[in-house]
Amino acid sequence: MALILNIETATGVCSVAVALNGEVIASRHDNSGQSHAKLLTTFIEECIHDAGSTLKNLDAIAVSKGPGSFTGLRIGVASAKGLCYALDKPLISVNTLQSMASHFLATSKIDESLWLCPMIDARRMEVYTAFFNSSGEFEIPTTAEIIEEGTFGTILKNHSVNFFGDGTEKVRHLFENEPNAIFHPDFFPSASGMVPFSEKSYNMNEFEVTAYFEPFYLKDFFSPGQPNPPVKRQL
Repeated sequence: MALILNIETATGVCSVAVALNGEVIASRHDNSGQSHAKLLTTFIEECIHDAGSTLKNLDAIAVSKGPGSFTGLRIGVASAKGLCYALDKPLISVNTLQSMASHFLATSKIDESLWLCPMIDARRMEVYTAFFNSSGEFEIPTTAEIIEEGTFGTILKNHSVNFFGDGTEKVRHLFENEPNAIFHPDFFPSASGMVPFSEKSYNMNEFEVTAYFEPFYLKDFFSPGQPNPPVKRQL
């Protein structure tokens, strides 16, 4: 029986979920976007309490590894690694976009032929994104994509796509008359979407080396005034 703490702070949502054998038994989330550092510890304590357990009874700690907010990722990863060291528990990492796709599939009813495109705001006119099929499997891997006229044009000629996540507002105006583009503005990421992947990793003994693990930033950190040309690939 695996009791796993799942931590999601890579996006504007701060979320925690405790899962037992792949089933969520306690969860918390906040989508205000600015309170991760303040809320995370409280959410962890409340979820452990609601699960009727203690931190020492956990079998593993899972963290959403990115891509996503630099600050959010650092908060989540630092907290997860601290717990792993203090409790002597293994660390599991989960791709944030894949977790978002999983949570979308668990909370939405869609046609099996439709693709999924979670998007995370990467500032300016850029998003972190990937494309998945209706089984939650990668069709196009994670990338940092500049949003401009013609972006995703080739894909939308051949597939109907569900767009969701806080990066979708950057592309919505481009596809106002595109019948193959379907938007879900009410979707919010959740640590619950991590659970299928953290459970699978635990069962397969796929753990990170805690001392050397770093978030999947996708892009190098930059401060205002410093150039940081994004990776561009026309989809």
